[in-house]
Amino acid sequence: MASFPNRRTGGSRACRVPWLFAAAATLLATQAVDAPAVAAELSPGIAQLYTSVSIYPPSAKSMTVCYGFVCRRREPLDFTSADRGALTRILAAGRSSAAAERRAVQKAVVWFDRRMGPVLGTDKRVARADFRAGDDSHNFDCWDTTRNVTSLLLVLQDWGLFKYHTVGNPHYRGNTLALQTPHNTAVLVERATHAEWVVDMWPRGYAQLPDVMLLDRWIKEN
Repeated sequence: MASFPNRRTGGSRACRVPWLFAAAATLLATQAVDAPAVAAELSPGIAQLYTSVSIYPPSAKSMTVCYGFVCRRREPLDFTSADRGALTRILAAGRSSAAAERRAVQKAVVWFDRRMGPVLGTDKRVARADFRAGDDSHNFDCWDTTRNVTSLLLVLQDWGLFKYHTVGNPHYRGNTLALQTPHNTAVLVERATHAEWVVDMWPRGYAQLPDVMLLDRWIKEN
C-alpha cells in the first residue's frame, strides 16, 4: 500500500452536515483506482470509504489514517511486529464470547488512538469534533473515525483475530425532520446472530472506549 504525505486540501466540512455526498461517493466507488488486490474483496459500501477520498484500503501491513475532517489530512500507519503483537494480545482476551470480543475491539480502538495520537497531534482531540471545534489539525470528525475504525477492523480481520464477528458496511443516520443530526459509524456483524454492532469512536474523547451498541439503538440516538 502506498504511503500518502501528510497534507491538507479543500475547505472545512463538518461531521454533522447532511449526507449530501452520498451520490458523489457512490459514483466515485464505481470508478477504477490503482489500489491493491485486497480492494476487490471489499463490499461496495466499504470500498467507497476509500475511493471517495482517493486513498487505498488497508492491507495486512499498513493503513492510511485520516484526520483533519473528511480525511483532508492523512498519515500512513505501518504496523510493526510490536504493533501486531499488542493487538493480538488485546484480541486474545476476547476469545471467550462475542461480548468479550466486542470489549476487546473497544480496547483495540483505544490502542489505535494512543498509537497515533502523539504522531498526529490527535492526543489533543475532543469528543464530537466538527468544524465548530476550530481545531481540525488535532481532531477527527465522524468521517475520519468511520474510515479509521473500519480500516483497523479490516486489518484485525485479515490477521485472523476475529472469532465471532466480521466487518460490516458503515452505517449512516440523520433525520432533519426529527432534529436528528447526520452521523456515520463503523460496524461489526456478529456471525451467529447477524446482529450489527456499531463501533463509534467519534462521540468519545482521546483514549476513551468507543461506543459499542446494537445498530438499531444507535440509529435512534442523536
